[in-house]
Amino acid sequence: MKKTILTAVLALLCTASFACTNLIIGKKASVDGSVFCTYNCDGFGFAASLSYSPAGAHAPGERLAFPVRGNNGEVSYRYIPQVSYTYGVVGLMNDHQVSIVETTWDGRTELVDRNGLFDYFTLMDITLQRSATAREAIKVIDGLVQTYGYNSTGESFAICDKEEAWIFEIIGKGPDNTGAVWVARRVPDDCISAYANSSRIRQFPQSKKIDKNLGFYVSDNGNTMYSAECISFAREKGYFTGKDDADFSFREAYGPIDFSTVRYCDARVWSFFRHHYDKDVMDSYLPYINGQFDVCDELPLWIKPDAPLSERDVMNDMRDHYEGTALDMTVDVSAGPWASPYRNQPVNFYSSDSTAMFRERPIGCQQSGMTMVCRMRSWLPDAVGGITYFNMDDATMVAYVPVYCGITRTPEPFRPENTNIREFSTESAFWMNNWVANMIYPRWSAMIGDLRDAQKELEDFYQEDQKEVEARVAQMEAVDIVAFLTRKTETYTDMMMKRWDKLAKLLIVKHNDQIMQPSENGELVAGRRTSPAYSPVFIDAVKAQTGSRYVKP
Repeated sequence: MKKTILTAVLALLCTASFACTNLIIGKKASVDGSVFCTYNCDGFGFAASLSYSPAGAHAPGERLAFPVRGNNGEVSYRYIPQVSYTYGVVGLMNDHQVSIVETTWDGRTELVDRNGLFDYFTLMDITLQRSATAREAIKVIDGLVQTYGYNSTGESFAICDKEEAWIFEIIGKGPDNTGAVWVARRVPDDCISAYANSSRIRQFPQSKKIDKNLGFYVSDNGNTMYSAECISFAREKGYFTGKDDADFSFREAYGPIDFSTVRYCDARVWSFFRHHYDKDVMDSYLPYINGQFDVCDELPLWIKPDAPLSERDVMNDMRDHYEGTALDMTVDVSAGPWASPYRNQPVNFYSSDSTAMFRERPIGCQQSGMTMVCRMRSWLPDAVGGITYFNMDDATMVAYVPVYCGITRTPEPFRPENTNIREFSTESAFWMNNWVANMIYPRWSAMIGDLRDAQKELEDFYQEDQKEVEARVAQMEAVDIVAFLTRKTETYTDMMMKRWDKLAKLLIVKHNDQIMQPSENGELVAGRRTSPAYSPVFIDAVKAQTGSRYVKP
């Protein structure tokens, strides 16, 4: 009997992605009808390569094998029946333009079932191989977890295709209780949504009868779905005791909030919304962000933006550090002499007098292993219509490279064999990006402009080049399209690697010994060297702490 071994290169994220962010944009909320979902996959000390699994037919009786590592390192396997055909998957988008991205919110940890077969990332990978639409993906997920069990903590997925965007939240049912409870809501086409490590779905439209064909509830004209035991299980466990099912809140039952949940997680959502909605209205939610739940206890699940979003808007939203808001990380003394939005200390720490303190957790953060913006377009052939703008490391510090969903191999700089977390390599996108980023982090305001110039140069080119790519694809035979897009993706990646090599070498020469040489278009030019100034806030803080020591007589 033939067996297929599951090889998910990104499966390592199952232990690393605990601070992720997903943004969601409906097709009527984008400038051209694209559906978007995004993913910053955060966690210190790991690199997330770009995975690929080819499409293919499977023989009757074939099984899919899952490696399971025991306490002593030994590996055993568990099996499920393989389906007759699986779709190709590049990263987290399949060749039908279905994308699934995630964030973890833990929730009630007593509901983790370590005997369940599927962790969240394996679940995503298998579902993408078996789903041609977002709605089919929801059905596949329910069938897999109810049959084989779910072993992760609380999780939110954005499940999107070229027509629809869904928010899907799931949590297990505890040890020796196979299955999971979940709820899914379709984001209105003219709206945007987001989540970042907290449950966001509260009350939702309900149905009186389970859909017999699906085995779960469908309500709200098909725009809300939820598992058969979603509410009854919460009653059974004592998480919900209301008399009216209309009062049931998924968040309160399975992922209740506290100050940390909101400030470290929902603040990211608030800042994203604030970019695209009336700022005064969004600032009225600051009591919630500050933990004043008696004043305000939620953000909107979605909003209708003031203007449609472009792919560049979405990319820049993934680089947010609360700039210009009450949470701006660059405007106080903790930003240091170079007004940095990055902080190295743990999220929670103590002052010398034992005062409990915290740092902000923005969308853009140095510990990202990879970042992606998934774009689905219904009016183009799938192979070119689905693009994952991808790179490895911090979204703020990279250029997003277009990766088409119809390719048949991933570019070498994004492959795991070229990414050893313990050994620097100029062949690795992860290490080239980190080389640049780790020069800039300590001297942010002096150096970030050079990176932004290179970033804009590449992303401007990629954006403009799409017109030619789409025009050429329209004239090609189907058999030639995939090879063309594979080569184009590799060319884009090679451009990025060469530009980042040039940037790294410019930074170390231009800013040598903390003196800045003039440059234009990424090249050094003749001119007077300057000493970049410290942040005024930092200078004032030094004066306040040192008194007259540095004051000229």
